[in-house]
Amino acid sequence: MSQFILSAFADEIDMDLNIQMEVLGQHDIRYIEMRGVNGKGLVEYSLEEVKEIKRQLDARGFKLSAVGSPVGKINITDDFAPHLDLFKHTIEIAKIMETKYIRMFSFFMPKGEDPEKYRDEVMNRWSQFVKVAEGAGVVLLHENEKGIYGDTAERCLDLLQTMNCDYVKAVFDPANFIQCDEETFPKAYELLKDHVVYMHIKDALYSNHSVVPAGHGDGKVKEILTALYNSGFEGFLSLEPHLGSFEGLASLEQDLDIEDLPEGGQGKFAIATHALKKIVREIEA
Repeated sequence: MSQFILSAFADEIDMDLNIQMEVLGQHDIRYIEMRGVNGKGLVEYSLEEVKEIKRQLDARGFKLSAVGSPVGKINITDDFAPHLDLFKHTIEIAKIMETKYIRMFSFFMPKGEDPEKYRDEVMNRWSQFVKVAEGAGVVLLHENEKGIYGDTAERCLDLLQTMNCDYVKAVFDPANFIQCDEETFPKAYELLKDHVVYMHIKDALYSNHSVVPAGHGDGKVKEILTALYNSGFEGFLSLEPHLGSFEGLASLEQDLDIEDLPEGGQGKFAIATHALKKIVREIEA
């Protein structure tokens, strides 16, 4: 039976973990895709410090849907050895946090150059990730991101098929595809649907690539989620609002039936959450 489980990049609410948990609790969200917490990235903490963060999460009844890592978010021409060490550290963090998912990328391409020139190096580096992760009980989630090798659906599929590994899967981000002028649905979805196990929820406009709440852009979020739901999808919808520059927030307050909209990140998160929940209610009705 299909099931959507809501999660969020809570550092867009606030960097303070207590505030993150307080606001998520108000929205009945019990999972965090942890990227930044208490002033720095999760992967920058020692394992002992991570254990303390885990204790704080446990005390409030929160879990991680994924480690929102920056692994693979360096230039393809950068030194790989220290980055591989970071990946090994990230696996240990995922184990402590009792989450199987690690969000990752496929390296920034030099501007103006054909990504195909660097395909072999991308595959070589990802093959090393796969080898290190063997038997660790983690799933490596590749995210489509502007400027990396896997910024188009075709190159995402190339990576996934080349790895041909049951613990390498896709996280699908509609807004990121829009910002690369890709068609999210049906094109990208149809190419990648057999590999998608996790969704990032943000939307965007083709016209200026600005990020907007789910259902208010060109990302066809509702169509994608409907197709996933009808396919029996059971997994996380992780809110990543990115609404810092969105000027139409106030006009959505009435449309989404939000009273007493908070200021700052909490208000923008409320808008994003209500927009997603509205879509989910319509799909599940």
